[in-house]
Amino acid sequence: MSIPASTFRFQTTLVVSLTLLCSLLIFPACKPLQVNTVSDRLVPSNDRIWTADMRKLSVAEFNDKEVTIRNIRNCEYLTESDYVVEYYDRTINLDDIQSVDFIVVPFKNAAIAHTMLSFGLRDGTYLCISVEIRIELGEGYSTILGMSNQFELIYQVADERDLIRLRTRHRDAKVYVYPTIATPEASRDLFVDVFQRVNKLAVRPEFYNTLTNNCTTNIVSHVNDLKTNRVPFGWKVLLPGYSAQYAYELGLLDNRLPFEELTQLALVNNLVDEHFYDPNFSQLIRSKHKDIERLIELSQESAAKLRLEEQGSQQRTSQLSAQRNLGQRQIRNTNRR
Repeated sequence: MSIPASTFRFQTTLVVSLTLLCSLLIFPACKPLQVNTVSDRLVPSNDRIWTADMRKLSVAEFNDKEVTIRNIRNCEYLTESDYVVEYYDRTINLDDIQSVDFIVVPFKNAAIAHTMLSFGLRDGTYLCISVEIRIELGEGYSTILGMSNQFELIYQVADERDLIRLRTRHRDAKVYVYPTIATPEASRDLFVDVFQRVNKLAVRPEFYNTLTNNCTTNIVSHVNDLKTNRVPFGWKVLLPGYSAQYAYELGLLDNRLPFEELTQLALVNNLVDEHFYDPNFSQLIRSKHKDIERLIELSQESAAKLRLEEQGSQQRTSQLSAQRNLGQRQIRNTNRR
């Protein structure tokens, strides 16, 4: 069913207004923000004075079924702003891509969140992609400036230990890792689509936009590249704090469990702390994912048991009804005699 243009404009205006309000609540103007000159905001560029963790762009070199990813970031953080930057390259066989997870990091205002993708490989390792602003020296994030060509866009291809530990340990944020229902084939197709865009941005930079060119809208675009309108554009895209619930409603996450239970199992903060330095970090923080299948099996068993009990109850009711009818006929026959 199509949405009337007037209704859509009203919804969009409302969401923009709410987003601006949220930005003021989340990022109060406690210090002046660096604002680029007009000329810097006319044309996006990959040639600026970037912070150390943003200086290198990733690129993907495709060779038949193999792809070599250059400049995968793996920072070791002492604090959010004190870190050692390292990069490495990795060659991946596309047939080794088995899954993709949807990662949600809510802000203090739960309607706003950062979203990421993480691709699972056959050897149990993961490669994470985070669509972010590319920060220049002296810059700080601003939702409002993000709508005025202040920031360039970057696809930060990084080790999960970098992107997840940064947020749980140094930003004190909750991180939810949701397994998607994507098949290995669909995961591979999504991977290729994402890295084609990574390559495009390396030669044709774009401005980030808080509403139209951000982490979530880019993920939605990639999903819709594979299947037209698989994720219809709506307010739950504009307010990505609701994006996991939206993905659940659309059947992109496993919806055989109630969403609340799935969300509890997706929260990884305690597991991140427990396995912070473990070489099998990515596998261990997903240990609760095994509980998803177990709970689904229990739920299915309970449902089957309930159905059997209902069938038994119906049979007993039918038997009692038949006995009553038989008794009533016998009484009527006796009275006639």
